[in-house]
Amino acid sequence: QMQLVESGGGLVQAGGSLKLSCAASGRTFSSIAMGWFRQAPGKEREFVGGIKWNGRSTYYADYAEGRFNMSRDNAKDTVYLQMNSLKPEDTAVYYCAADRRPFREVIPTAPASFGSWGQGTQVTVSS
Repeated sequence: QMQLVESGGGLVQAGGSLKLSCAASGRTFSSIAMGWFRQAPGKEREFVGGIKWNGRSTYYADYAEGRFNMSRDNAKDTVYLQMNSLKPEDTAVYYCAADRRPFREVIPTAPASFGSWGQGTQVTVSS
């Protein structure tokens, strides 16, 4: 199991930016793909984006493409989600998650592929 702790959420006006961080411990972070998910009230948890274990590729949901950017620092066991041009519909609790399998070639997108989850951080975008 990997322990994950998110930070960086908060209240921001529409059009603004936030950068979320997720600090990991307990497994070999550098071998694990990481994902960000979000869940708005009354809605199912949805995939935001993922980054391969070596950081060489990323994949985003359509709504995040061009506005959000994931990165990772394997020396710090931390993954980031930079969110720009935020919209009120981006309001949700954001979770980071760690892939169940190491060295996966394809970035997973299904929640069931992720075995460890953080506690979440609230992002609220006001109009």
